[in-house]
Amino acid sequence: MCMKNRWRADACLVLCGVLVWFLADAVRVRQAAAEALALCAGSVIPALFPFLIVSRLLVVMGFSQWVSPLFSGLMTSLFRLPGLSSSALLLGLVGGYPIGAQTAAELYRKNLLTRGETVRLLTFCNNSNPVFLISVLGVGVFGSVRAGVWLWLIHVAAALLTGLLCRGTGGTARDQGPARSLPCQPSSLSAAFVSAVRDSAAGMLSVCAFVVFFYVLAAPLKELGPRLGPVLVGAVELFSLTPLLPPDHLGFVLAAGCAGWGGLSVLCQTAAVVEDLPLTPCVLGKLLHGLLSALLAALLAGYALA
Repeated sequence: MCMKNRWRADACLVLCGVLVWFLADAVRVRQAAAEALALCAGSVIPALFPFLIVSRLLVVMGFSQWVSPLFSGLMTSLFRLPGLSSSALLLGLVGGYPIGAQTAAELYRKNLLTRGETVRLLTFCNNSNPVFLISVLGVGVFGSVRAGVWLWLIHVAAALLTGLLCRGTGGTARDQGPARSLPCQPSSLSAAFVSAVRDSAAGMLSVCAFVVFFYVLAAPLKELGPRLGPVLVGAVELFSLTPLLPPDHLGFVLAAGCAGWGGLSVLCQTAAVVEDLPLTPCVLGKLLHGLLSALLAALLAGYALA
């Protein structure tokens, strides 16, 4: 109990320090928040909001059950998961953060996955999308589509390796009873669409709120030098990292590692969509994903940037 109270006291001291900083440097904080809002309007919402709607609709309309036979053998043998869990992995790789986690949570809420299966799935299904890796990082930072494609391939390979290494997370397969194959079809397409748009709008608001807050927190870290600054910024907020990356081997490794980790902002976005599911497996999965991505990038940087 004393340790718990001590932790709360320390947290309050840190928050008071942050509040003092906000008040003392209000102009720069306001400017950073304005930049983050512009980023949300210009990049985050256009890139993410349509995917949120479509991914919710796909789950409701039975996409998971449709792809299940195609990937059942792969998902079961490699990750100890049923084939319908492949929808979360596929949508996560295409739609980006936090689409994969949202899809996994939807499957769990519809009783199509057990809690243990969902925990395993969350360790590797929540990933960055190819547009960010190829266009924003590859072309925008390294001036090369080739570099971006290699970043994407590294990202996918590291995600699959993370799934293999975490296949024992959450207990054994079907450890909490069989997931029931419930019908996914809604009473009407119009009702499903309205619900998907409404729920996605609420999720999008949470995502943008986290982006703005962590963008502000990451702003002072940019001043900590050309090496330490990008590392700390990437650990907090992924979008803030892009203009700080050097177009060299170190920048390539850092880009891959931070894209795999996602940042504290992505973890909070994930927490907002998984709700009652434990976040710890996802955090451990993203840490491992980031480390594996950085290792693969270090091995392949010379070839990818040639």
